[in-house]
Amino acid sequence: MDHQEHVRIIKGLMHYLDTDTNVDAGGQVRNPVSSYLCPDMALKEWETFFQDYPHVLGMSADLPKPGSFLTNNDLKKPILCTRDKNGDFHAFLNVCRHRGTILENESRGQKNLFSCPFHAWGYANNGNLITVPKEHHFGPVDKSCNGLVKLPCSEKYGLLWVNPNPEGEIDVDGILGDLAPELESWQLNRYIANSETTYDHSMNWKLAIDTFGETYHFNTLHKDTLANDFYGNAQMYDTHGRNHRMMLCLRNIDTLRNQPEKDWNVLLAALPIYYIFPNIQLILGQQGPTLVRVYPDGDNPHQSFSKINFYLSPELTEIGMDEEGKKRYESAQERMQGFAKVIQMEDYVAAASAHQGMLSGAQEYLTFGRNEPALHHYHNTYREALGMPPLERISN
Repeated sequence: MDHQEHVRIIKGLMHYLDTDTNVDAGGQVRNPVSSYLCPDMALKEWETFFQDYPHVLGMSADLPKPGSFLTNNDLKKPILCTRDKNGDFHAFLNVCRHRGTILENESRGQKNLFSCPFHAWGYANNGNLITVPKEHHFGPVDKSCNGLVKLPCSEKYGLLWVNPNPEGEIDVDGILGDLAPELESWQLNRYIANSETTYDHSMNWKLAIDTFGETYHFNTLHKDTLANDFYGNAQMYDTHGRNHRMMLCLRNIDTLRNQPEKDWNVLLAALPIYYIFPNIQLILGQQGPTLVRVYPDGDNPHQSFSKINFYLSPELTEIGMDEEGKKRYESAQERMQGFAKVIQMEDYVAAASAHQGMLSGAQEYLTFGRNEPALHHYHNTYREALGMPPLERISN
């Protein structure tokens, strides 16, 4: 992001604060309750968005060096991601080609050889089959065509992208469009993986996404937590195809008012949140990024889960840091834990309550306000992808 954009965003937020206004979607829209509860729609979403679409399964930091690996079952397919001896990223179905056994059961680690726990067929981290015990007993095996099943994958802009369909396609620049240069400018590949948290929730997956789509609720739901650091109901908002960028307004923005514009840094005034279609929130804080991935439980419209990964700036994780460095590291850890707790105990509790409310039959639709453009945008992208008409506008 260039400095001119830093200034534009900060001036926009200051204008909203000073005039008691906010980003305006141009009207209200209705979202039918059925979009959260309908089994047929849930099945279409699962097949369209989660079985044959490129997904961000982590950041480059999750495979920090040659020989690193991670496994993933979030898309209900066993996936093995590796970094080979040359540092190249690969993704495979985590399945032995002999009898279909899950090859690697650890969530992450360091290996150059993956040995099947059933009969010890061995695979290199580039997917090649390299050992078959007692092959003279078993019979000849053509190793050239019995390697692990490859998945389309790409490591770009510090993110690990995988399509769970072996016959599928992957075009990261096509997915990101004009957002790609901005993501590249943040140099996401320099961060270090810190921790991961998983939350299961009894609600539709889109309700979890909705909690990241506006700050209208901050002064109420987060009055004792996030509202201490953020101005509620004030944000800058820009769309990038099916993706978007929200800039949440930090109270610290007021410290910039008497500083020259040349010294302005958007991270001192705002919290950037990038939404990457269909289920990713990438949050960029001063101490490092947070990656939030939300998934339905297959085609069940009433269950979902979230994976939240935290990453830190390298200077916060250096071995032998001084006392001041240790304090900054501890502060970063506290902030991450606090943020995760807010999501779990405030946002997701309210969202699960909304799911129960919809099941009661009290209403036929939800209303998204003029000050909630992100909700308008990504629900319309879901509908467009499924061949459905846009949300009904009810006011201008």
